[in-house]
Amino acid sequence: MTDEQILDLAQKDALKYFWDYAEPNSKLARERYHTDDPGNDAQIVTTGGSGFGLMTILVGIERGFVPRGEAVTRLQTALNFLQNADRFHGAWPHWMNGTTGHVIPFGTVDNGGDLVETSFLCEALICLREYFKNGSEEEQALAQQADDLWKGVEWDWYTKGGEHALYWHWSPQYEWQINFKLEGYNECLITYIMAAASTTHPVDAAAYHEGWARNGAIVNNGQRYNLPVVLSYNGANGNVGPMFWSHYSYLGMDPRGLSDQYANYWTLVQNHAKIQHAYSVANPIGWTGYSDKVWGLTASYSRNPNGTTGYDAHSPVNDKGIISPTAALSSFPYTPEESMKMLRFVYEDADWKSRLIGVAGPFDAFSIHYNWVTPRYLAIDQGTIVPMIENHRTGMLWNLFMQAPEVKQGLLNLGFHSTQHGF
Repeated sequence: MTDEQILDLAQKDALKYFWDYAEPNSKLARERYHTDDPGNDAQIVTTGGSGFGLMTILVGIERGFVPRGEAVTRLQTALNFLQNADRFHGAWPHWMNGTTGHVIPFGTVDNGGDLVETSFLCEALICLREYFKNGSEEEQALAQQADDLWKGVEWDWYTKGGEHALYWHWSPQYEWQINFKLEGYNECLITYIMAAASTTHPVDAAAYHEGWARNGAIVNNGQRYNLPVVLSYNGANGNVGPMFWSHYSYLGMDPRGLSDQYANYWTLVQNHAKIQHAYSVANPIGWTGYSDKVWGLTASYSRNPNGTTGYDAHSPVNDKGIISPTAALSSFPYTPEESMKMLRFVYEDADWKSRLIGVAGPFDAFSIHYNWVTPRYLAIDQGTIVPMIENHRTGMLWNLFMQAPEVKQGLLNLGFHSTQHGF
């Protein structure tokens, strides 16, 4: 296959998760799909993964992988579901029941609004609005519905009474008991961007600078493999974190030429991927199979010491010998050559391709060292592959999101500048 052919194939395959295996009533993303147990938690819809799925479908329309009219009908169903689902001061929960729209607790006290998952969904709603705003009458109505949904989020509520920070969770029953302040650096940058961009319930810049950036303490002047780390990844002891931290916020937000007083964000995300690749080549723990073409550590299914399947946030400081294909494949904009090597390994390696590719593209995780593959998918992992490959190919979602006037204003309010987008 040519590079273009294999990129097409990867996008078509990962799209299937959100098209062929969507939750049937809501048409949103199932939290997980186990090919070894298809009925497992089939009713659980995931908010963030559904946002990634909406962006995946937009790419599918643009590339002709799915019929535009059929996609619009599906998206209407999805947005109608979101309009009627449980919300908590505008924020959706982490999980919802795909039939009823009611919250499914993510944990005992996590039974209310999840602001971070909501921000991933709103990133998609902005893209959807921009994509359809000049379309047919039906499409313009869909764009308006997406706009109304995202404007219903009360970002300012999640400052816990006006603190200069955002908080991840709020529950009517348990209120602020989880008490998870959003402090950088992790996957939550987009949450502050969306909160600053809101025209209905905005959060001021002090929350970003004092909460997220920790009054400048977020800056990291260290290096790994002669590459600047740029920002301090939470819990990474000067190293980089799981790869999804450079994906979730950047499905829509374009890091090219993007900077503020703390970072050049292109350097940040590109170096994150390059450091992870260099780590796999160096392979300090000595796992069998890590190489120039087999790399990428992120949150995914994992192998427990007893051989059962678990879940873990893999990174250079939490390396269990488990490779997650989404880590490299969703890094295509940052490391096109290194990511292509990984893509060709999973689709073309004579020994592994038949085990690694399933009904919706590469399975979630594998280990050559343990001769282990999980025949399972997770929405949040499969959902970044198509958008990020498309951002590598055409910049489609980056351009949609960054052209939104309130996004531009929100970024300016926080002190960001973009040479790529002229502000």
